[in-house]
Order: sequence, then structure tokens, then C-alpha cells
Amino acid sequence: QVQLVESGGGLVQAGGSLRLACAASGRTFYAMGWFRQAPRKEREFVAAITWSGATTYYADSVKGRFTISRDSAKKTVYLQMNSLKPEDTALYYCAASTSYYSRSYYSSTREYDHWGQGTQVTVSS
Repeated sequence: QVQLVESGGGLVQAGGSLRLACAASGRTFYAMGWFRQAPRKEREFVAAITWSGATTYYADSVKGRFTISRDSAKKTVYLQMNSLKPEDTALYYCAASTSYYSRSYYSSTREYDHWGQGTQVTVSS
């Protein structure tokens, strides 16, 4: 009942920037997040944002370089990625949570109900 459409992935040189977007449709949700998965590795948390209060959470590996934001009118979440490194190369997934957790950082895949198909980000050195 919730559809997530991702865009913005691509190939970029180290030190460059990309902006990912995730347009959501369907029922209401409490938070949206970004996860990434590199080949032969588990899916890991990148960033999350609550919808009403716009509280943000970041993985230590991207803090200071990535910025998550949302546009309520467009029901879209963005991930601005600056100073990209080769280790940022991964398939990036958008996720939406329809559950509220009072003291959650929304950093676990278990807290999300819906997932996008993923968009590839490749950073060359």
C-alpha cells in the first residue's frame, strides 16, 4: 500500500556529490530512512528522518558529509551526499516506517515496513 520510488543514483568521482530522492505514496508513516548494501555485505543504516518533527539520525560513517531532509508537500525524502568516498559505493535503498517508536533512532531494518527497489551509487577513485 506504500510505494517508494528512488532516483538520483549514478557514477561520481571521489569527492563529488549526489542527491538521492525518494517519493512516497500510500498510507501515512512516521519515519523514512536510507540504507545501503555493498556487494557481499549486509544492508547497513545510513540516515533517517521523522516525518512530523524532522528529527534526523545518521550513521557515524556519513555524519558531516550526508544530509537527509524531507518535503512534506511532495512527500519526498532526500539524501544529499557530499565528499563521496569509494567506500560509499553501494546500492542505496529508501525505506518507510509506519510504526512509532518513542526512543528509536530508526536505524534498524526491522523498524521499516516498506522498501524501494534501490538506486546504485558508484564512487570512483
